[in-house]
Amino acid sequence: MALEVDITKKLDGFFMHMQFRAEREIFAILGASGCGKSMTLKCIAGIEKPDEGRIVLDGKVLFDSEKKINLPPQKRKVGYMFQDYALFPHMNVVQNIEAGMGKRPDRSRTESLIRQFQLEGLEKKIPGQLSGGQKQRVALARALAMNPSVLLCDEATSALDPKSTIDILSLLDEINKNFNITIVMVTHEMEVIKTLCDSMAVMANGNVEATGSVEQVFLE
Repeated sequence: MALEVDITKKLDGFFMHMQFRAEREIFAILGASGCGKSMTLKCIAGIEKPDEGRIVLDGKVLFDSEKKINLPPQKRKVGYMFQDYALFPHMNVVQNIEAGMGKRPDRSRTESLIRQFQLEGLEKKIPGQLSGGQKQRVALARALAMNPSVLLCDEATSALDPKSTIDILSLLDEINKNFNITIVMVTHEMEVIKTLCDSMAVMANGNVEATGSVEQVFLE
């Protein structure tokens, strides 16, 4: 499950140029706020449109500026966990998870995700009744509900206490292995990358300054 990204987009005051390839691994994008990290995820998901370039997932072209291809989000098989979770406040846990399945929810898959993400007993609770770690797990379950080929995580550990951070990192590692899925995560926390990730790209002012395995990048 390879993800290939080579895109440019004009942002506020600079041009973003992101280029990387990730395959069945946990790939991190490291950089300061405003450098284009989250915009990269939005372009992969189809929420934002690059100005130029190409995005290919498992051989399927999601975006190609020259060929005028720009698939809508629902046709990309991309799971997205937003920084603020983006859970529907008036929906319970089951309803939030099944919102990621489209018009025909699969209840057996919902039950499987609830077990896997340790949400038993919370099925009828709404987001306002959940802890930060529980919201995080619901957001991950929803992102995986439609069997995506890649999972995008925007600041997966932000605003979490140390224990919840450890739990989420362990969960992401399990997801990568059990679902055999590529994970691309945006972060500004180097320790998270060293603990969890296989490869990475370092961004500054919209450009990739270094890319490669985590060991290679941190040794440079």
